[in-house]
Amino acid sequence: MAVGMSRPRETHAAVVRAREPSGTVGGPDGSGELGAVDMSVDPDDLPDGLVVADETGRVICFNSAAARITAVPRAAALGRSLEHALPLEDLKGRRWWTLTDPYGGLATRVGQPERNLLLPGGREVLVSARYVREHPTGPVRRVVISLRGTEARRRNERSHAELIATVAHELRSPLTSVKGFTATLLAKWERFTDDQKRLMLETVDADAGRVTRLIAELLDISRIDSGRLELRRQPVDLSAAVERHIQALTASGQTPDRFLVRTCQPLPAVWADPDKVDQVLGNLLENAVRHGEGTVTIEVAPAPAKSDEKGTAVTVSDEGPGIPEESMGRVFTRFWRGSKRGGTGLGLYIVKGIVEAHGGTITVGRGPGGGAEFRFILPVSAPAYLV
Repeated sequence: MAVGMSRPRETHAAVVRAREPSGTVGGPDGSGELGAVDMSVDPDDLPDGLVVADETGRVICFNSAAARITAVPRAAALGRSLEHALPLEDLKGRRWWTLTDPYGGLATRVGQPERNLLLPGGREVLVSARYVREHPTGPVRRVVISLRGTEARRRNERSHAELIATVAHELRSPLTSVKGFTATLLAKWERFTDDQKRLMLETVDADAGRVTRLIAELLDISRIDSGRLELRRQPVDLSAAVERHIQALTASGQTPDRFLVRTCQPLPAVWADPDKVDQVLGNLLENAVRHGEGTVTIEVAPAPAKSDEKGTAVTVSDEGPGIPEESMGRVFTRFWRGSKRGGTGLGLYIVKGIVEAHGGTITVGRGPGGGAEFRFILPVSAPAYLV
């Protein structure tokens, strides 16, 4: 690293200056002369760590985020050389500044892309660098380093690992069943009665349905996380949709008197994706039936949506033990299953994503009967050509 004679050093009190692109600025005489506006930004206002070294390799700026991320005091970094203020190593233990030599090497280099590096003690940081030159192939005048912590990336990696583990676990059971029954039927078809064959095939069909639903959940999560959840909006009668789901639940063995439906008319015409709305209602009603107790109450009523829009609110509550207060904030996160195990724990995360994709809101609380109460509001959201 080139180290020359020191010149009057800038202190951290210096600000990062940004110049807006030139534009028309009308003066008092209305001449509309081209001008520029100077903006000054305190380095401590930046969310990421900022370290700046001058042409001699001495640190002249070390903001508070850099001190927090690296655990290096600002006073210990200012005025020191980069290799001593930030003794970075790559994952193979090589000294980073010796390896990259920002002040030497090819004069066409403009910087280093972000990568994971290590500080003494094994602290990980994400580092990227920019080489500032007075002209494209001139000597390096400044080295500007951006630092970010790895906590967010680690959380994402853990979330992805948990998702993979959950999916692998959920797939193993039905696929083992499908493989076992089909292999048995193929090998010993003549030994089984028709009733036995039917039972095995029904089990295979149910397990194949579980796999299909899991794959659909994974696709929904992918679309929600990437903001690519497609909605095919059309008029939706929410009260009729609720009635359809209750009929399906009673047909599957639930007693009709377990459900109480209250509809407040008139309801505004809601434009939504009917399949996605069915997915939301099905999940909330299934949770109330499976995890709740007593009467399941469904209320459909007009309600103000965000930005004072008109909307329709659907409330699903039960009379079970409810959700503990300390768990309320985690209900709509991935893999939350409450006190009872079973399922992937992805259903309510998908529900929240679908409702928010419609521009609506969903909340959870304690119902009048003491159980869980879920309430979502869908705005009218009529297509622009009908407004």
